[in-house]
This record gives sequence, structure tokens and C-alpha cells, in this order.
Amino acid sequence: MSEVLCSFENLQLEPSQQSVMKPSSHSGEPVFKSSHLRCVCYGIGSFSSCVISRYQLAFLLLLLEKLQIPKSQCYIFDPLFSELEIGVLNDLGVTVILENEEGKHHIHEVTIFYMIHCGKALYNNLLWSNWSIDALSKMIIIGNSFKGIEERLLARILERDYLYIAKVLKGTEEAAFPVHPQYMDIFNDTSIHWFPLQKLKELPPEAWQFQEEPVYQECDDLEIIRK
Repeated sequence: MSEVLCSFENLQLEPSQQSVMKPSSHSGEPVFKSSHLRCVCYGIGSFSSCVISRYQLAFLLLLLEKLQIPKSQCYIFDPLFSELEIGVLNDLGVTVILENEEGKHHIHEVTIFYMIHCGKALYNNLLWSNWSIDALSKMIIIGNSFKGIEERLLARILERDYLYIAKVLKGTEEAAFPVHPQYMDIFNDTSIHWFPLQKLKELPPEAWQFQEEPVYQECDDLEIIRK
């Protein structure tokens, strides 16, 4: 956990957001002003039946505690949640999203998106919903490595099916999760991504002009459950 939290110290937020971060504690872990920080969790899966999902949920709860994010400011959704699981999440104090947003969640304040092993379309939809310098500079994504996505897909497929991932790559900073043999299946290929203001400003103007909603008509392996 300490290695992951240290990555947050290096986030280059725009000047108006610097007040979100307090000075580091004596332990070297950054401390955030909880009133300014939100968390959205997608795709954690059925934690009542899947051990991996339980580990991911446990890490999420620990992350909220360490970053001092009120549980009520953590919004969580998975189409696989049962009524029992929704009840457990309500008892834990997090806010369950009842509608499938397909990742199209627009933000106005600094928000951590916790999206372990989600489908590429979910990340792409999230980026599209926040396709502006202002919104992206307020976003932190914990999820599948964008570098890994770029390496595994042909460039023409990436640009055709997941255009917003392709366009944001040069505006992204990425820090890989530390590798631990005990948790390889839980956090493999996971990175923290953030989008420094200066890097976003260096993207070509035409990158911001095309803002059509993704439709995935030619995508053969859409990895999300749609509405």
C-alpha cells in the first residue's frame, strides 16, 4: 500500500487543485483533503463468489481509509452485483450506483476511478465523457495499463475502436502497481494513470476537436455489459 500511495505524491495537478493535497505525513504517505476527493469504482465483480473481487474490494476500502475519502464519496457499480452484495455495500457505507453508466461519468472535481481489469471500452467511454483539458487534469485512473493496451493492440484497431485511449496516451503519466507474487491475479497489469495539465496542453488542437460518442460498431470483443 505504501508504494501505491507514494505514486500519488507525484501527481502533477493543475495549480487550482494543489489545495487538494496536504503535505506528506511523517510516514511518507500523502494525505488528501477528503472534502475535495471522490472515488468511483467500476467492475469489481461479484465479491460474494469471487476471491479476487474480495481482495480488490478490500484494497478499495483500505485506499479510502488511507486517502481519508469518506465512504459516502465512493460511488460503486457492477452489473453483476446481487441484491445481497448491494446490501453489504450499503452497510459498508459506500454509495451504490443503480444505473449502468457504461463508464460515462463526467467529473467536476478531483476523482479517483478504481477500475481493475475493466474492459477497454469502459476506459474509452470514461475519457470521452471527460474529454477536455480541465476534466482530464482532475482524473486519476487505477486500472489496466494504457501502455499495455497500446502494446497489445494494432495501432489501427486502437484508433478505430478506442480512439480516446489512443489520443490521450501522449498526455498520460503512468506508474505500475508493485508486483507481488501472492497477488498476481488480482492486480496484474494494473497502473495508476494521471493526466498532467502541461502534457494535455501539448496535445495537438485537433485532438480536442473530434468529440463524437464511441459506438463500437466494428468492435468484435466488446468487454463491457451495456444497458
